[in-house]
Amino acid sequence: MKNIILPFLLILVVSCNSKTVEEKTETITLKENIATLTDAQLKNATIETGNLEKRSISSVLKVTGKIDVPPQNMVSVSMPLGGYLKSTKLLPGLHIAKGEVIATMEDQQYVQLQQDYLTTKSKLFYVQKEYERQKELNQSQASSDKIFQLADSEFRTLRITLSGLSEKLKLINVNPNTLSEKNISKSVNIYAPINGFVSKVNVNIGKYVNPSDVLFELINPSDIHLNLKIFEKDITKLFIGQKLVAYTNNQPDKKYNCAILLISKDLSVDEHSADVHCHFENYDKTLLPGMYMNADIEVKSNDALALPQDAIVNFEGKDYIFVVINKNQFRMTEVKTSTSENGFVEILDTEDLKNNTIVTKGAYTLLMKLKNKADE
Repeated sequence: MKNIILPFLLILVVSCNSKTVEEKTETITLKENIATLTDAQLKNATIETGNLEKRSISSVLKVTGKIDVPPQNMVSVSMPLGGYLKSTKLLPGLHIAKGEVIATMEDQQYVQLQQDYLTTKSKLFYVQKEYERQKELNQSQASSDKIFQLADSEFRTLRITLSGLSEKLKLINVNPNTLSEKNISKSVNIYAPINGFVSKVNVNIGKYVNPSDVLFELINPSDIHLNLKIFEKDITKLFIGQKLVAYTNNQPDKKYNCAILLISKDLSVDEHSADVHCHFENYDKTLLPGMYMNADIEVKSNDALALPQDAIVNFEGKDYIFVVINKNQFRMTEVKTSTSENGFVEILDTEDLKNNTIVTKGAYTLLMKLKNKADE
């Protein structure tokens, strides 16, 4: 009987001891985030306290976008009357000057149009003389009103026809004022409407093009800009004239200074982002439309709650501060930090800290106190 009771008592004793150890361990775990200093230690530690302060702290907003040009600097070249491409020297990337011949077109309708114009012009000369003669006769009652009205109608009709043919000639870059029977041609030139470079060539020599076909696409890079995508939550941080720095993925060390020129008031449905157009202070010819870029924008947070850098300690990859419990006790509390400037760090989770007194100097001493306590 004694042999049976003894093991039971041993188990009971061991169980009680284990429970005591667990309670002791739990007590240490719960209290290990509180640093306690004696009056002598407090005097030597040079502890200073304070509260969260409102500070204007700069932060960097990192965004992406691509190089773009305004619509007026991008031109699609077509032939309004269609025709065959006779010749061109254009290649993508080739620089062109305004007024330069970029292609030659030919078609029989060009000949017909010039012929119709000269024929109508010749008829108009005769009809105008007849109109003037009938007008004099009608004024002297030597001719009936009907005959004069017919002459007047024919004269007006031919003037309208000639004016219409003149505008059609201008569409194919033929000057009606210099056109005569001696310089009728089956070929017409296409001239560059802007200074810039060629971005696309959509035709080849000998191909027939319709009036709606785009032969070439030209770009004037003088007003090239950076189009950034800014999310809704960050739009209010930006303003016209704000400075930023842009760079490409291939050359991140090469910075381009820009300024915000226009902020869109319309948010995209899918991403809830707005377009922000930025002007390059110094244009670089290596930057091409459609090229993706990154940008760093320095923004101000006027209502940021911050603490001095000395108030924050880092332990095992996390940031902590010490909240004053009483004169000699301080609770180690984890915080989320953001950007820092001029010796102050922005604190993100501030709701539970607004009314607390916080150690602003000597936090590292308290951390060492806790670590030494844990090692004991």
